[in-house]
Amino acid sequence: MSERLQPGDVAPEFELPDADDTAVSLASLRGKRVILYFYPAAMTPGCTKESVDFEGSLPELEAAGVAVVGVSPDKPAKLAKFRDKEGLTFPLLSDPDAKVLQAYGAYGEKKLYGKVVVGVIRSTFVIDADGRIEKAYYNVKATGHVERLRRDLGL
Repeated sequence: MSERLQPGDVAPEFELPDADDTAVSLASLRGKRVILYFYPAAMTPGCTKESVDFEGSLPELEAAGVAVVGVSPDKPAKLAKFRDKEGLTFPLLSDPDAKVLQAYGAYGEKKLYGKVVVGVIRSTFVIDADGRIEKAYYNVKATGHVERLRRDLGL
């Protein structure tokens, strides 16, 4: 498992395809705060709940100058179906080889139904306008996470 990021660390740079297979980089988001969240799989109950919660909070987050970006190992075609089905308007990025997931410490051993498995560790990062980690959350629960994040950001 990769080392976990801490507040103050430089956020690892990346460029990944979105649901439309258009490249999106962290550098292209520089100058605004970014919530970067990693989720295991599109169209699963927990990931749907979390993504829909982010979508519901988007107007308030955007008004505060915060962009939201989701990342999963899903291929762009599956992300497009997920986006369209759930009405998501923020970028969903594809990381099928888990390189970015690993760079953020969001991939490794975890417990699933009492068994140790290797996979995506549901994690969220707040990255400041200069590209540094402001907040790092690992092993988050899908339900209630967005509300907690909003509270922590003072929104």
